[in-house]
Formats: sequence, C-alpha cells, structure tokens
Amino acid sequence: MFNKNEKIVLAYSGGLDTTVIIPWLKENYAGCEIIAVCVDVGQEKETDDLEARAIKNGAKKCLIIDVKDEFITNYIYPMVKADAIYEGKYLLGTSIARPLIAKVLVDVAIAENATTICHGATGKGNDQIRFELTIKALAPQLKIVAPWRIWNIKSREEEIAYLEARGIQVPMKKEQSYSRDGNLWHLSHEGLELEVPENEPVFKNLLQISVTPEEAPDVPEYLEIEFDKGIPVKLNGETVSPLDLMNRLNKLGGKHGIGIIDLVENRVVGMKSRGVYETPGGTILYYAHRELEYLCLDRRTTAFKEMVAGKFAELVYGGEWFTPLREALSAFVDSTQEYVTGSVKLKLYKGNIISAGSNSKYSLYNENLASFTTGDLFSHMDAEGFINLYGLPLKVRALMKKNAEKNK
Repeated sequence: MFNKNEKIVLAYSGGLDTTVIIPWLKENYAGCEIIAVCVDVGQEKETDDLEARAIKNGAKKCLIIDVKDEFITNYIYPMVKADAIYEGKYLLGTSIARPLIAKVLVDVAIAENATTICHGATGKGNDQIRFELTIKALAPQLKIVAPWRIWNIKSREEEIAYLEARGIQVPMKKEQSYSRDGNLWHLSHEGLELEVPENEPVFKNLLQISVTPEEAPDVPEYLEIEFDKGIPVKLNGETVSPLDLMNRLNKLGGKHGIGIIDLVENRVVGMKSRGVYETPGGTILYYAHRELEYLCLDRRTTAFKEMVAGKFAELVYGGEWFTPLREALSAFVDSTQEYVTGSVKLKLYKGNIISAGSNSKYSLYNENLASFTTGDLFSHMDAEGFINLYGLPLKVRALMKKNAEKNK
C-alpha cells in the first residue's frame, strides 16, 4: 500500500515505456512524488532534453547521473577479463549495465528518502530480474513497482495510443518503434520484423552505430591494443582513458561493420527472443584480449577459464552481479590475468577481425619448443614414454574387451 507524499524513484530513459509510466504513476498513485533518474551509461542522444520532458510529463524532478567511467572499469572490464559471452554470441551489453543502473537507483532512493523504485521492464523480459535482484541485494527494504506486470496496456501500439489520448508527445515514429537499449558498449534492437525469425533484419532501419559489411571500406585497417594485467591501456601506442578507448574502438568497429549479431536467445523467464545487437568496440576488445590469453595462459588454466566464462556469462545475463558466486569467479579471473600483459595487432575488414600478431614478455610460446628444428628443451624420444602412459587407459580397456570376447 502507498501513502500520499511517498517518493517513487523511476528508472527513466525518455523512451516509450518510461514516457508512459510517469502519467500512469500520477494517475494510479495519487499524491506520490516521482523522481525520474536517468543513469548515463553512454546512451548519448537519449539524454537530450530529458529533464524537461520528464518534468513536463509529471515528474517532480529529473536527475541525470553520469557513471560511464564506473561502467567501464567496474563492470565492462571484469566481464572482458572473464571472456564472458552468453550462448556463444551475445556480449551482454544490456545485461552488464543493469546492475549498475539499479545500484544508482538504490543510492538515489536512500538519499531522497524514497520508499519505492519503479522500472519499465516487461513481465516477459530479463531486465525485471536484473533490476530487482540488485535492489533486493542492496536495499531489501525498498518496494518495487513494475507497471508492465499490473497495468492493462498490452502492446507498444497501445502505449502510443495512451500518450496520444493525453496529448503527450510520442518519443518516436510509429514505424520506428523498435525496442532499443543503448550504452557505450552496445545497441540492441527488438520488435517489428525481428519478431518473426525467418525475416531478414531491415538493416537500413536498424543500424545506428555500424555500417553493414557490404558498405564497409574496401581497404583493411590495422590497429594495436596493449593490455596490462588483462586491462586495455593503449591504442596504437597511445595511452588512452577507458572512455576514450571505447569511443574510438566503437568508431573503428562501426566503420568496418564489426560486431553485428542477429541472435535468438534463451531468456531467463523461459522463452526465446530475437534481437539484433551492435557491439563494434566490444567485439574488437574481446577478440584482442582472447588473443593475448592464448599467448599467456597455460593449457589447464585456459580450459578451466572457459568453463568459468560460461558461468560468468549466465550470472551476468540473469542479473546475479551482486552475488557471492560472481564475486568469487571475478577473484579467480583476476588471478589468471596477472601475466596477461602485452600487445595485440588486428586487421579489420568488412565485418571481420583478423589476427595480425601478438607479443608479451610473459608469453608461454617458446620457439625452441615449437620449432620443427629440435632444440635443447625437447627430445623426440621422450614422446614415446609419454604416449605409452597417456594412452594406458585405452590399452587396458582394449585388452579387457579382447579377453571378454575370448571368454564368451
């Protein structure tokens, strides 16, 4: 139950859902004060005129809080170091931003003495889980309002009609009513023709960061990224800030059609959904980091880290960032990055990333061992004994089967 004069902190983007939510809250929670909060994780133009629109539509005030640097260093970089990719394709662009956004909402709610946090995630989606698990982990005393789970609006078309009936400007064209989520790591697109899996995406309507590979330059472009303990620190020999690095990689990747993914994924709530994702800079960063790990990590650590990467991705996707398991996995990942230091050269060409060499002072590649020319560190004669021991279980099993056949 809500009392008059209670404060509700709304996760506000200025998009269709949250534009509808402000008047809906005013109509259904009379007397409550709405504090709209836009957490700036790099959505760029989405923040234009946001404060004025929120207040015009009924919010008491609107806060725009810039957390881009924190987003990169405390959320994106741990994910990159883990090589976390969901279902082999998705670089978790929306997923990784949600715990930080929810954390900021909690901070604002506590500072403003608010009792409630409201979000615009749908009852079919993953974001409701990501927001609410974070709120429960950080401030279990706060109430949560999720309009999509309780109102009678059933579609984006009905949302548009709701706004038009109240004389509120619709923040998009009807024919462009894709559901989008953007930040400095990626831009996602859902809805319209994408809801039918056999439809090819209409890229001329979709893409906003990247060109298609067909439209990319006919000449490849080289770049070099230098890492220190798994963290990127230089681009083409120049020391760059995390934010500058991401912006420059996004521009480079977008120019060459890198990181465009069309994915049918398994949502946490049990259904499949389809989306098109643009992650140009992130795709480059993942590729470069992995190339350096190939050079610097031993075989067993690499194999185990691949398992950790899958579990890490599941936790991020499912909103379990503020959990003991995620923190423990990050501790393991950090330990593996102690010697992941060096540089990686890449070639970008028409949607492709091509390795162009890597080096590290901690490289485990030893030319004396790898060369076809026998060196002091390796004797071909040692291989026979190794194979005999390594293959002993197979030999024992074959002998058992042979004896069993004789005794039938």
